[in-house]
Amino acid sequence: MATKPVGWGSTSEKMKLKSLLLRYYPPGIMLEYEKSGELKTKSIDLLDLGPSDVDTLVEEIQKAEPLITASRKDQVKLLIRRLQDKLGQHSNHKFYLFKVLRAHILPLTNVALNKSGSCFITGSYDRTCKLWDTASGEELHTLEGHRNVVYAIAFNNPYGDKIATGSFDKTCKLWSAETGKCYHTFRGHTAEIGHSAEIISLSFDTSGNRIITGSFDHTVVVWDANTGRKVYTLIGHCAEISSALFNWDCSLILTGSMDKTCMLWDAMNGKCVATLTGHDDEILDSCFDYTGKLIATASADGTARVFSAATRKCISKLEGHEGEISKISFNPQGNRLLTGSSDKTARIWDVQTGQCLQVLEGHADEIFTCTFNYKGDIIITGSKDNTCRIWR
Repeated sequence: MATKPVGWGSTSEKMKLKSLLLRYYPPGIMLEYEKSGELKTKSIDLLDLGPSDVDTLVEEIQKAEPLITASRKDQVKLLIRRLQDKLGQHSNHKFYLFKVLRAHILPLTNVALNKSGSCFITGSYDRTCKLWDTASGEELHTLEGHRNVVYAIAFNNPYGDKIATGSFDKTCKLWSAETGKCYHTFRGHTAEIGHSAEIISLSFDTSGNRIITGSFDHTVVVWDANTGRKVYTLIGHCAEISSALFNWDCSLILTGSMDKTCMLWDAMNGKCVATLTGHDDEILDSCFDYTGKLIATASADGTARVFSAATRKCISKLEGHEGEISKISFNPQGNRLLTGSSDKTARIWDVQTGQCLQVLEGHADEIFTCTFNYKGDIIITGSKDNTCRIWR
């Protein structure tokens, strides 16, 4: 169990706990409290929560968290038991086609959902990003301004009020999800040798304060989202970057590359702490599960692998696609993986055994992108056939 540190300021400042909320993925309890008349939130992360002794755990939480007073003890116990019940239910959901959207005039590159799954964004070769209503399939906004393919897109979940887009025009833009207006343009991936190149991957950290971008120039840059300033550059891969993202507690950064390896970096100082090997061809995507304990890699060799983030050992190998795998993601529960491939199918796999559980068929061309929603009961796939499909 790890509780997030918060600067408390002087003890004279009055703090009052207003409410306790459950967060299922990853497991934790959100605290809403008032400090000097201002409403604030913080989280107690319970990433290692298992069928543990609840009383002992609550005592540990009380020691670490002054806001959890004796009068709140029973409420916290109840919340932890609810979390344990939820985590004990493993998802065996079968997915069926719900809607087909003809999204762009040119092929899609990527798709991402907001936390509630109420809307999603698509990026395309037509240089735009579009925001869609998931239930109705209605287009809400078109984000225009990039001068080349929009390849990487992300919401600043859990808030979902900002969208970041990365493009082959070598810039990254930050937009308002509500109005579709552009706030900032981050310019220039420049490696030590002075080359700048297309941005292929981006993601926010969990606070929404930092954005990470991966580029064809073999480097990854971490940016301050508020000022647009560069924090540091990760240098170590010897080919183009295909993916770059933080784990949940933002202690590690995972990068995947065309050099057939994934690298793990210390997010505090930007130093490489491990290199994951084993694929016979380029790594086209990689990701953490919600708790940051597992890593999945997808490769042009047609296979995917699951690694332990702690031991860096391979746990399972996913074999069955008849073409390269361009996209991979965990469901929120962490027991299923979703892959999209050039063989025109997406597949759902058992994380621990590597067994294929379901094949999603119907796209007329290769699948570039696929993702689960926050609850794990909706999937969106995007294809070179210019459509995206909603499965539920």
